[in-house]
Amino acid sequence: MSEKTNHPSGAPWRNFYGRIHGKTLRDRQKRLVEDVLPRLSPGPVSVDENPERRAVDLSGLFPGRQLWLEVGFGGGEHMAHMAQTHPEAGIIGCEPFLNGVAMALAKIEDEGLEKDIRIHAWDVRELFEVTAAEIFDKAFLLYPDPWPKARHHRRRFVTPEHLEPLHRALKPGAEFRVATDIPDYVRQTLEEVPKAGFEWLAEGPQDWRRPWSDWISTRYEQKALREGRVPHYLTFRRI
Repeated sequence: MSEKTNHPSGAPWRNFYGRIHGKTLRDRQKRLVEDVLPRLSPGPVSVDENPERRAVDLSGLFPGRQLWLEVGFGGGEHMAHMAQTHPEAGIIGCEPFLNGVAMALAKIEDEGLEKDIRIHAWDVRELFEVTAAEIFDKAFLLYPDPWPKARHHRRRFVTPEHLEPLHRALKPGAEFRVATDIPDYVRQTLEEVPKAGFEWLAEGPQDWRRPWSDWISTRYEQKALREGRVPHYLTFRRI
């Protein structure tokens, strides 16, 4: 069922499927959403902030550094880890689920990462609509919502609606990482991502069975492992 109300952070509605909030935010989480989140916004991305849909220059967010994108960062564990591990990059994370945003904001504050991360607390499609072409050096899609029912597969990220603007936003040669524990999501990823202009870099089974050298296992992955599902780590290059 699609959400048809404004996001609690103030972002306007668009045709979005999935949850935008869960449990009531605790006092600290409310403070972070109210006070810290606006400071970490990548710019006038949403319709209300940018009514004329002018292009937003993201290149100046992290001067002299690469610009990375994480789509659906969950609670922010991987995003915070990458920011600490790769000081040469700044990261923009997109996540519509407000409770996850609040968790990520707590990590950013606790670990002093406000100079390394920006948060778009809504649909990544809004960011794609206003950002310049060939701006991102790397992108991550990690344990996305699997939408297991066949009639819902069109809601998955690995569809032309999302992959084509992602391709446009990535620089030629940029890396696109996908992690999932759902075999049918692997199937659709391997079918659709190359069609959108990406090359799969695997040369053998170890290349999708073994995590990346800078990987951190998130709580989503730990849940998958406990339940007997097998993670797949897929690496693509933007052609």
